[in-house]
Amino acid sequence: MTDAKAELPQFEERFAEVRGCRLRYLVAGEGDSLVLVHGLGGAAANWLALAPLLLPGRRLLVPEVPGHGGSSALPAASSLNAFADRIALLLERELPGPPAVVGHSLGGAIVLRLAIRRPELVSSLVLAGAAGISSGTRQARYGLTMTGLLKPGKRIAPYRHRVARSAALKTLVFGRWGASDPPALEPRVAEAFLSGPARHTDTVSAAKALVREDPRADLDRVRCPVLLLWGARDSQLPVGDAFEYARRLRAPLRVIADCGHLLIGEHPEACADAIQEFLAGERVVPPRLDRGAQI
Repeated sequence: MTDAKAELPQFEERFAEVRGCRLRYLVAGEGDSLVLVHGLGGAAANWLALAPLLLPGRRLLVPEVPGHGGSSALPAASSLNAFADRIALLLERELPGPPAVVGHSLGGAIVLRLAIRRPELVSSLVLAGAAGISSGTRQARYGLTMTGLLKPGKRIAPYRHRVARSAALKTLVFGRWGASDPPALEPRVAEAFLSGPARHTDTVSAAKALVREDPRADLDRVRCPVLLLWGARDSQLPVGDAFEYARRLRAPLRVIADCGHLLIGEHPEACADAIQEFLAGERVVPPRLDRGAQI
């Protein structure tokens, strides 16, 4: 068992058995429910900088995706549906009503599946640098395959304290992960991004499921309000993906300047402002055409 206080102050560590998988998650606060789902190779600690800014007046739940951090691997995972279904069971168990859900990178692709498969469990979505559209390209498939085989995060994790305090090492490590200005990452934030991989048991299944699926065919089934949140200098998932998501979902887009793929740690204040404004606003769900409807 790890120390949740060292990852996210004020949060309590919990575990739940959900359909053959033991999920680790952190909870804190009281009020409207908000769920934060991390990306591929990440963990609950990825939200170190952003979660405290969103906590006042809210009940936050921060799960670790199966195979990541302290969550066990799935017995079988042929698609992202398997990951979304486990998160859905956790929400049913832990929260009194449908929460707002924020997904970063892979987490964005998973929460999209959640909103499509269990719309009654999601009140609104924030897709932060969401994977999916560019994830099936040959370059992306190659990169994800090599990452799964080489497991760089697991190799680097034992040295995370040293990496987090060296501008050169942060550039080497986080530059390839899409941060726009790696030396500017706060040491505690950099270390938080590197803490999860030491405990990962299976990130390959999630990567394989991600590259198999193209979310665009099902985006017309998303019925809740959506906000797109993106780094202007995201080199992993280009801002063009954000525009396509926004167009297909008829959703507003907030692009954060001088920010890369790790936006939740690079510019947490800007992310928090955008999320809070979205959640506090009067969100109107635009009409969507049913499949087969005539224009």
